[in-house]
Amino acid sequence: MSQNSYERTIQTTAASADVYAALTTGYTQWWTSEAGMFQNPGDVAKFGFSERNGYWTFKAISLDPHRIELECVEALHIHEGKPKEIETEWLGTRAIWDIKETEDGTEIHFVHDGLTPDLLCFDICEAGWDMFFVDSLKAYLDTGTGKPHV
Repeated sequence: MSQNSYERTIQTTAASADVYAALTTGYTQWWTSEAGMFQNPGDVAKFGFSERNGYWTFKAISLDPHRIELECVEALHIHEGKPKEIETEWLGTRAIWDIKETEDGTEIHFVHDGLTPDLLCFDICEAGWDMFFVDSLKAYLDTGTGKPHV
């Protein structure tokens, strides 16, 4: 993994099977309403954030109940006022979720491997993941209601 990549851990009361479902087929509930899903390794899904903000397409590398790994294979991150290079910075980066059952529920450790402070989008994307992973996914898993981009 790349040094200094975005990395966070959350704890939820949800069962690990519910976490797995949220991270494979439930993205519309916590990340974006324009979301695909993954059922098998090799599946490709697009995640849109309206024409104004662009999209990312991911390929499922691993869909293990304890580890989900996705690779960004297409990117168009539109951000007003930033250099054009920001559009494709996620290409080749990997979103990796490690899922571990605990006494109180499930721990989810997330690394966006390759999302490092030297990228033009880092501050924007760090804030985005904090909002969607740390806040929205946790809320969805704990209460059934997330805060996805619509």
